[in-house]
Amino acid sequence: MNSDATPPTGGRVYVGCSGWAYPAWKPVFYPEKLPAKKFLEYYATRLNSVEVNYTFRSFPRRTAIDSWLAQTAEDFRFSFKAPQRITHFQRLQDCGPTLEAFDGAIAPVADAGRLGPVLFQLPPNFKADEARLAQFLADAKSCRFRIAFEFRHESWFDPAIYKLLERHNAALCVAESDDLATPDVATADFSCYRRRKTEYSEAELAEITANLQKRAQRGDVFAYFKHEEEPTGALWAAKVLAAVRGQA
Repeated sequence: MNSDATPPTGGRVYVGCSGWAYPAWKPVFYPEKLPAKKFLEYYATRLNSVEVNYTFRSFPRRTAIDSWLAQTAEDFRFSFKAPQRITHFQRLQDCGPTLEAFDGAIAPVADAGRLGPVLFQLPPNFKADEARLAQFLADAKSCRFRIAFEFRHESWFDPAIYKLLERHNAALCVAESDDLATPDVATADFSCYRRRKTEYSEAELAEITANLQKRAQRGDVFAYFKHEEEPTGALWAAKVLAAVRGQA
């Protein structure tokens, strides 16, 4: 794999964390004297994507988006967590207006060709509802963003749900934590991973790297490590991306 994390065929591998504004990442990830306003610019020298989590509670401002785009290179990608109004309050029902508004809010990122997937993380008590999911995906057809679903109730892990996602080219986000393990099932021409375990061994990181490279033969791959105050997730992400690029 070459230096830009692009396989000979297929898509690119994007690796990052779910945020970057953490002063506690100094001095292990960020240089000790780096000012906060330079965090994203430096982050983008070591990682090539970020999942913006605060959009779960509020839409991003245009001034913020313009600043993010200016601080990162053309091959850097921004993914976003979908608003909780859609996933937790409306629970995927009658979401057309909110989807349209969110699509408009992140349109500058799409216009710049810098948009990764939008993650729809459902609450753990939201059980599978195939009909509601089908209607939601139909409502989202006009949106410009790619959709990934993180299901947190095991009833969603069903062949009928996978087929529905496939019909709409929506990805099953493969999420893992100490308490959760999503089946690694490909349902779209891109892939999404969220790595949230407390610890990863060197062998596990090597396995993750190999899997990302394999999935990239199908299309773009987005993988995000945890974003706690400790810099551990960022260091794991940087190690995996370096290995993908053949720099480890």
